[in-house]
Amino acid sequence: MPDTEPEASIETEPEASIETEPEASIDMESWVCPLPLRDAPAIVTGHGGGGAMSGELVEHLFLPAFGSAAEAGLADSAVVEIGGARLAFSTDSFVVKPMVFPGGTIGDLAVNGTVNDLAMAGAVPAVLSTAFILEEGTALDQLARVAQAVGTAALAAGVKLVTGDTKVVASGHGDGVYINTTGIGLVDPRVDIRPQRAAPGDVVIVSGDLGVHGIAVLSCREGLEFATSVASDTAPLHGLVAAMVETGADIHTLRDPTRGGLAATLNEIARAAGVGVSIADTALPIPQEVRDACSMLGLDPLYVANEGKLVAFVPAADADEVLAAMHAHPLGARSAVIGTCVPDHPGMVVAKTALGGNRVVDLPIGEQLPRIC
Repeated sequence: MPDTEPEASIETEPEASIETEPEASIDMESWVCPLPLRDAPAIVTGHGGGGAMSGELVEHLFLPAFGSAAEAGLADSAVVEIGGARLAFSTDSFVVKPMVFPGGTIGDLAVNGTVNDLAMAGAVPAVLSTAFILEEGTALDQLARVAQAVGTAALAAGVKLVTGDTKVVASGHGDGVYINTTGIGLVDPRVDIRPQRAAPGDVVIVSGDLGVHGIAVLSCREGLEFATSVASDTAPLHGLVAAMVETGADIHTLRDPTRGGLAATLNEIARAAGVGVSIADTALPIPQEVRDACSMLGLDPLYVANEGKLVAFVPAADADEVLAAMHAHPLGARSAVIGTCVPDHPGMVVAKTALGGNRVVDLPIGEQLPRIC
Protein backbone atom coordinates (compact mmCIF):
# COMPACT_ATOMS: atom_id res chain seq x y z
CA MET A 1 0.00 0.00 0.00
CA PRO A 2 1.33 3.43 -0.78
CA ASP A 3 2.57 5.45 2.08
CA THR A 4 0.14 8.17 3.14
CA GLU A 5 0.88 11.26 5.07
CA PRO A 6 -0.93 11.46 8.37
CA GLU A 7 -3.72 14.01 8.33
CA ALA A 8 -2.68 17.29 9.78
CA SER A 9 -4.45 18.00 13.01
CA ILE A 10 -5.97 21.43 13.33
CA GLU A 11 -5.98 22.79 16.79
CA THR A 12 -8.98 24.91 17.59
CA GLU A 13 -9.48 27.28 20.41
CA PRO A 14 -12.24 26.24 22.80
CA GLU A 15 -15.41 28.24 22.26
CA ALA A 16 -15.62 31.21 24.52
CA SER A 17 -18.36 30.78 27.03
CA ILE A 18 -20.78 33.64 27.18
CA GLU A 19 -21.94 34.38 30.67
CA THR A 20 -25.52 35.49 30.90
CA GLU A 21 -27.32 37.02 33.78
CA PRO A 22 -30.09 34.79 35.13
CA GLU A 23 -33.49 36.02 34.04
CA ALA A 24 -35.31 37.90 36.73
CA SER A 25 -38.30 35.90 37.81
CA ILE A 26 -41.63 37.60 38.27
CA ASP A 27 -44.16 35.96 40.50
CA MET A 28 -47.09 36.24 38.12
CA GLU A 29 -49.44 34.71 40.66
CA SER A 30 -48.95 37.75 42.87
CA TRP A 31 -50.86 39.96 40.45
CA VAL A 32 -52.75 37.81 37.96
CA CYS A 33 -55.33 35.16 38.68
CA PRO A 34 -55.48 32.58 35.88
CA LEU A 35 -58.99 31.53 35.00
CA PRO A 36 -59.47 28.34 37.01
CA LEU A 37 -61.96 25.59 36.33
CA ARG A 38 -65.46 26.67 37.25
CA ASP A 39 -66.00 23.40 39.13
CA ALA A 40 -62.76 23.66 41.13
CA PRO A 41 -63.06 21.58 44.32
CA ALA A 42 -61.31 24.23 46.44
CA ILE A 43 -61.30 28.01 46.80
CA VAL A 44 -59.14 29.84 44.26
CA THR A 45 -58.27 33.51 43.98
CA GLY A 46 -60.93 34.06 41.34
CA HIS A 47 -63.67 33.38 43.89
CA GLY A 48 -62.86 36.77 45.43
CA GLY A 49 -62.85 38.76 42.21
CA GLY A 50 -66.42 40.05 42.20
CA GLY A 51 -67.16 38.29 38.91
CA ALA A 52 -68.96 35.14 37.84
CA MET A 53 -67.06 32.88 40.24
CA SER A 54 -67.90 35.12 43.21
CA GLY A 55 -71.55 35.06 42.22
CA GLU A 56 -71.57 31.30 41.88
CA LEU A 57 -69.98 30.90 45.31
CA VAL A 58 -72.73 33.00 46.89
CA GLU A 59 -75.58 31.47 44.89
CA HIS A 60 -74.59 27.81 45.02
CA LEU A 61 -72.79 27.52 48.37
CA PHE A 62 -73.60 30.28 50.84
CA LEU A 63 -77.28 30.90 50.15
CA PRO A 64 -78.23 27.18 50.19
CA ALA A 65 -76.17 26.71 53.35
CA PHE A 66 -77.85 29.65 55.08
CA GLY A 67 -81.29 28.39 54.09
CA SER A 68 -84.29 30.32 55.36
CA ALA A 69 -82.00 32.43 57.56
CA ALA A 70 -80.83 34.26 54.43
CA GLU A 71 -82.68 37.31 53.20
CA ALA A 72 -80.42 38.49 50.43
CA GLY A 73 -81.11 41.17 47.86
CA LEU A 74 -77.48 40.79 46.71
CA ALA A 75 -76.89 44.55 46.55
CA ASP A 76 -73.95 46.45 48.05
CA SER A 77 -75.98 46.96 51.21
CA ALA A 78 -79.22 45.66 52.66
CA VAL A 79 -82.08 48.02 53.48
CA VAL A 80 -84.04 46.99 56.56
CA GLU A 81 -86.87 48.64 58.49
CA ILE A 82 -86.44 48.89 62.25
CA GLY A 83 -88.75 50.94 64.43
CA GLY A 84 -90.18 52.74 61.43
CA ALA A 85 -86.75 53.80 60.14
CA ARG A 86 -85.19 52.52 56.92
CA LEU A 87 -81.60 51.56 57.64
CA ALA A 88 -78.88 50.53 55.20
CA PHE A 89 -76.53 47.87 56.56
CA SER A 90 -73.32 46.73 54.89
CA THR A 91 -70.09 44.89 55.66
CA ASP A 92 -66.86 44.61 53.70
CA SER A 93 -63.38 43.16 54.17
CA PHE A 94 -60.14 44.61 52.84
CA VAL A 95 -56.99 42.68 51.97
CA VAL A 96 -55.30 45.05 49.52
CA LYS A 97 -51.62 44.43 48.80
CA PRO A 98 -49.54 46.50 49.42
CA MET A 99 -51.15 48.15 52.45
CA VAL A 100 -49.86 51.58 51.40
CA PHE A 101 -50.18 52.69 47.79
CA PRO A 102 -50.25 55.97 45.82
CA GLY A 103 -53.23 57.95 47.04
CA GLY A 104 -54.19 55.86 50.06
CA THR A 105 -53.80 52.97 52.48
CA ILE A 106 -55.83 49.95 53.47
CA GLY A 107 -57.11 52.10 56.36
CA ASP A 108 -58.91 54.83 54.42
CA LEU A 109 -59.97 52.25 51.83
CA ALA A 110 -61.74 50.27 54.57
CA VAL A 111 -63.70 53.32 55.73
CA ASN A 112 -64.54 54.73 52.30
CA GLY A 113 -65.49 51.34 50.89
CA THR A 114 -68.22 50.69 53.44
CA VAL A 115 -69.37 54.32 53.45
CA ASN A 116 -69.82 54.06 49.69
CA ASP A 117 -71.74 50.79 49.89
CA LEU A 118 -74.22 52.52 52.21
CA ALA A 119 -74.40 55.57 49.96
CA MET A 120 -75.33 53.40 46.96
CA ALA A 121 -78.64 52.69 48.74
CA GLY A 122 -79.24 56.42 49.19
CA ALA A 123 -78.23 56.29 52.86
CA VAL A 124 -76.39 58.81 54.99
CA PRO A 125 -73.67 56.76 56.75
CA ALA A 126 -73.75 57.11 60.54
CA VAL A 127 -71.63 54.50 62.36
CA LEU A 128 -68.95 51.94 61.55
CA SER A 129 -67.35 48.99 63.28
CA THR A 130 -63.75 48.02 62.58
CA ALA A 131 -62.10 44.62 62.97
CA PHE A 132 -58.37 44.11 62.47
CA ILE A 133 -56.73 40.76 61.63
CA LEU A 134 -53.01 41.26 62.35
CA GLU A 135 -50.11 39.04 61.38
CA GLU A 136 -47.51 38.36 64.04
CA GLY A 137 -44.38 40.37 63.25
CA THR A 138 -46.14 43.34 61.66
CA ALA A 139 -44.29 46.53 62.61
CA LEU A 140 -46.20 48.66 65.09
CA ASP A 141 -45.36 51.87 63.26
CA GLN A 142 -46.90 50.41 60.10
CA LEU A 143 -50.05 49.42 62.01
CA ALA A 144 -50.18 52.88 63.59
CA ARG A 145 -50.12 54.49 60.15
CA VAL A 146 -53.03 52.32 59.02
CA ALA A 147 -55.01 52.97 62.21
CA GLN A 148 -54.48 56.71 61.90
CA ALA A 149 -55.71 56.54 58.30
CA VAL A 150 -58.89 54.83 59.53
CA GLY A 151 -59.53 57.61 62.04
CA THR A 152 -58.77 60.39 59.58
CA ALA A 153 -61.04 58.90 56.91
CA ALA A 154 -63.88 58.43 59.40
CA LEU A 155 -63.65 62.08 60.46
CA ALA A 156 -63.61 63.21 56.84
CA ALA A 157 -66.70 61.10 56.09
CA GLY A 158 -68.53 62.27 59.21
CA VAL A 159 -69.03 58.77 60.63
CA LYS A 160 -68.36 57.44 64.12
CA LEU A 161 -66.25 54.36 64.88
CA VAL A 162 -68.36 52.80 67.62
CA THR A 163 -67.09 49.24 68.11
CA GLY A 164 -64.38 46.89 66.91
CA ASP A 165 -62.23 43.82 67.39
CA THR A 166 -58.61 42.71 67.04
CA LYS A 167 -57.21 39.25 66.33
CA VAL A 168 -53.62 38.10 65.73
CA VAL A 169 -52.55 35.17 63.55
CA ALA A 170 -49.16 33.48 63.54
CA SER A 171 -46.41 34.73 61.27
CA GLY A 172 -46.87 33.38 57.77
CA HIS A 173 -50.62 32.91 58.20
CA GLY A 174 -51.62 36.44 57.21
CA ASP A 175 -50.16 39.33 55.29
CA GLY A 176 -49.65 42.25 57.64
CA VAL A 177 -53.09 43.75 58.23
CA TYR A 178 -56.57 42.77 57.06
CA ILE A 179 -59.54 44.97 57.99
CA ASN A 180 -63.28 44.41 58.12
CA THR A 181 -65.68 47.33 58.44
CA THR A 182 -69.43 47.19 58.94
CA GLY A 183 -71.64 50.24 58.62
CA ILE A 184 -75.16 51.47 59.28
CA GLY A 185 -76.77 54.47 57.63
CA LEU A 186 -80.19 56.14 57.50
CA VAL A 187 -81.87 55.86 54.09
CA ASP A 188 -83.34 59.07 52.72
CA PRO A 189 -87.14 58.57 52.75
CA ARG A 190 -87.43 60.14 49.30
CA VAL A 191 -85.48 57.43 47.49
CA ASP A 192 -85.87 53.86 46.32
CA ILE A 193 -82.48 53.01 44.86
CA ARG A 194 -81.70 49.40 43.95
CA PRO A 195 -80.35 47.43 40.98
CA GLN A 196 -83.75 45.93 40.10
CA ARG A 197 -85.14 49.40 39.25
CA ALA A 198 -82.91 50.00 36.21
CA ALA A 199 -85.31 50.40 33.27
CA PRO A 200 -85.16 50.80 29.48
CA GLY A 201 -84.66 54.45 28.62
CA ASP A 202 -82.47 55.16 31.65
CA VAL A 203 -79.32 57.15 31.03
CA VAL A 204 -76.10 55.62 32.40
CA ILE A 205 -73.69 58.07 34.05
CA VAL A 206 -70.27 57.51 35.63
CA SER A 207 -68.88 60.05 38.07
CA GLY A 208 -65.33 60.34 36.69
CA ASP A 209 -62.12 58.72 35.49
CA LEU A 210 -62.11 54.93 35.48
CA GLY A 211 -59.44 52.40 36.45
CA VAL A 212 -57.14 54.65 38.48
CA HIS A 213 -57.31 52.74 41.77
CA GLY A 214 -56.36 49.39 40.27
CA ILE A 215 -53.45 50.85 38.32
CA ALA A 216 -52.22 52.83 41.35
CA VAL A 217 -52.09 49.66 43.48
CA LEU A 218 -50.55 47.59 40.71
CA SER A 219 -47.82 50.18 40.08
CA CYS A 220 -46.20 49.50 43.45
CA ARG A 221 -46.88 45.79 43.81
CA GLU A 222 -43.71 43.79 44.46
CA GLY A 223 -42.18 42.39 41.28
CA LEU A 224 -44.19 44.64 38.99
CA GLU A 225 -43.30 48.21 39.94
CA PHE A 226 -43.59 50.81 37.20
CA ALA A 227 -43.59 54.59 37.10
CA THR A 228 -46.96 56.31 36.85
CA SER A 229 -48.57 59.53 38.02
CA VAL A 230 -51.84 57.71 38.76
CA ALA A 231 -53.06 57.80 42.37
CA SER A 232 -55.97 55.89 43.90
CA ASP A 233 -59.36 57.59 43.75
CA THR A 234 -60.46 56.29 47.17
CA ALA A 235 -63.01 58.77 48.55
CA PRO A 236 -66.38 58.83 50.37
CA LEU A 237 -69.21 59.34 47.89
CA HIS A 238 -72.21 60.04 50.15
CA GLY A 239 -71.86 63.80 49.66
CA LEU A 240 -72.05 63.39 45.89
CA VAL A 241 -75.07 61.10 46.24
CA ALA A 242 -76.78 63.65 48.50
CA ALA A 243 -76.30 66.34 45.84
CA MET A 244 -77.86 64.04 43.25
CA VAL A 245 -80.82 63.23 45.50
CA GLU A 246 -81.44 66.93 46.18
CA THR A 247 -82.31 67.43 42.50
CA GLY A 248 -85.53 65.54 43.17
CA ALA A 249 -84.74 63.06 40.40
CA ASP A 250 -86.07 59.51 40.66
CA ILE A 251 -82.65 57.84 40.73
CA HIS A 252 -83.20 54.18 39.89
CA THR A 253 -79.82 52.57 40.55
CA LEU A 254 -76.45 53.48 42.06
CA ARG A 255 -73.40 51.24 42.30
CA ASP A 256 -69.70 51.80 42.93
CA PRO A 257 -67.64 49.81 40.38
CA THR A 258 -65.00 48.27 42.64
CA ARG A 259 -63.84 44.64 42.11
CA GLY A 260 -64.36 43.63 38.50
CA GLY A 261 -64.54 47.28 37.47
CA LEU A 262 -67.25 48.91 35.38
CA ALA A 263 -67.79 45.71 33.39
CA ALA A 264 -68.81 43.64 36.41
CA THR A 265 -71.04 46.39 37.80
CA LEU A 266 -72.98 46.94 34.57
CA ASN A 267 -73.45 43.21 34.08
CA GLU A 268 -74.76 42.76 37.62
CA ILE A 269 -77.28 45.57 37.13
CA ALA A 270 -78.37 44.26 33.72
CA ARG A 271 -79.00 40.80 35.15
CA ALA A 272 -80.72 42.03 38.30
CA ALA A 273 -83.15 44.21 36.32
CA GLY A 274 -83.51 41.97 33.28
CA VAL A 275 -82.50 44.76 30.90
CA GLY A 276 -79.76 45.41 28.39
CA VAL A 277 -77.07 48.06 28.73
CA SER A 278 -75.53 49.80 25.74
CA ILE A 279 -72.40 51.92 26.19
CA ALA A 280 -70.02 53.74 23.85
CA ASP A 281 -66.27 53.11 24.08
CA THR A 282 -65.57 56.68 22.99
CA ALA A 283 -67.63 58.09 25.88
CA LEU A 284 -65.73 56.27 28.64
CA PRO A 285 -63.59 58.63 30.78
CA ILE A 286 -60.39 56.58 30.91
CA PRO A 287 -57.19 58.60 31.54
CA GLN A 288 -54.35 58.09 29.07
CA GLU A 289 -52.06 56.89 31.88
CA VAL A 290 -54.54 54.11 32.67
CA ARG A 291 -54.86 53.18 29.00
CA ASP A 292 -51.07 53.05 28.64
CA ALA A 293 -50.59 50.90 31.75
CA CYS A 294 -53.37 48.53 30.72
CA SER A 295 -51.91 48.23 27.24
CA MET A 296 -48.49 47.38 28.69
CA LEU A 297 -49.93 44.77 31.06
CA GLY A 298 -52.55 43.28 28.76
CA LEU A 299 -55.48 44.46 30.89
CA ASP A 300 -58.88 45.85 29.90
CA PRO A 301 -59.61 49.15 31.72
CA LEU A 302 -63.29 48.22 32.02
CA TYR A 303 -62.34 45.41 34.42
CA VAL A 304 -59.98 47.47 36.60
CA ALA A 305 -61.21 48.42 40.08
CA ASN A 306 -62.31 51.88 41.19
CA GLU A 307 -62.75 53.08 44.79
CA GLY A 308 -64.13 56.59 44.45
CA LYS A 309 -66.53 56.41 41.51
CA LEU A 310 -70.20 55.58 41.07
CA VAL A 311 -72.47 54.48 38.24
CA ALA A 312 -75.98 55.94 38.11
CA PHE A 313 -79.06 54.83 36.16
CA VAL A 314 -81.52 57.73 35.95
CA PRO A 315 -84.59 58.43 33.79
CA ALA A 316 -83.76 60.37 30.64
CA ALA A 317 -85.98 63.27 31.76
CA ASP A 318 -83.82 63.74 34.88
CA ALA A 319 -80.41 63.09 33.35
CA ASP A 320 -79.38 66.68 32.58
CA GLU A 321 -80.26 67.94 36.05
CA VAL A 322 -78.50 65.05 37.78
CA LEU A 323 -75.42 65.46 35.59
CA ALA A 324 -75.29 69.19 36.36
CA ALA A 325 -75.45 68.47 40.10
CA MET A 326 -72.64 65.94 39.75
CA HIS A 327 -70.47 68.38 37.80
CA ALA A 328 -70.92 70.93 40.59
CA HIS A 329 -69.50 68.52 43.18
CA PRO A 330 -65.71 68.01 43.49
CA LEU A 331 -66.05 64.23 43.23
CA GLY A 332 -68.26 64.44 40.15
CA ALA A 333 -66.54 67.15 38.12
CA ARG A 334 -65.60 64.68 35.37
CA SER A 335 -68.93 62.86 35.29
CA ALA A 336 -70.00 61.65 31.87
CA VAL A 337 -72.92 59.95 30.15
CA ILE A 338 -71.60 56.64 28.82
CA GLY A 339 -74.72 54.90 27.52
CA THR A 340 -78.33 53.90 27.99
CA CYS A 341 -80.46 51.11 29.34
CA VAL A 342 -82.26 49.25 26.53
CA PRO A 343 -84.90 46.52 26.17
CA ASP A 344 -82.67 44.59 23.75
CA HIS A 345 -80.24 41.83 24.81
CA PRO A 346 -81.55 41.61 28.42
CA GLY A 347 -78.89 40.70 30.95
CA MET A 348 -76.07 41.73 28.60
CA VAL A 349 -73.78 44.73 28.21
CA VAL A 350 -72.81 45.75 24.67
CA ALA A 351 -70.24 48.43 23.80
CA LYS A 352 -70.12 50.33 20.52
CA THR A 353 -66.50 50.55 19.39
CA ALA A 354 -64.74 53.56 17.89
CA LEU A 355 -64.99 51.86 14.48
CA GLY A 356 -68.76 51.53 14.74
CA GLY A 357 -68.92 47.84 15.57
CA ASN A 358 -70.33 46.19 18.68
CA ARG A 359 -68.66 44.00 21.28
CA VAL A 360 -70.05 42.15 24.25
CA VAL A 361 -68.67 43.30 27.61
CA ASP A 362 -69.02 40.11 29.60
CA LEU A 363 -69.01 39.51 33.32
CA PRO A 364 -65.45 38.56 34.33
CA ILE A 365 -65.05 34.94 35.38
CA GLY A 366 -62.10 35.13 37.76
CA GLU A 367 -59.97 38.11 38.65
CA GLN A 368 -57.32 39.89 36.61
CA LEU A 369 -56.09 41.90 39.62
CA PRO A 370 -56.32 39.95 42.90
CA ARG A 371 -56.24 41.76 46.26
CA ILE A 372 -56.95 45.17 44.79
CA CYS A 373 -59.21 46.21 47.68
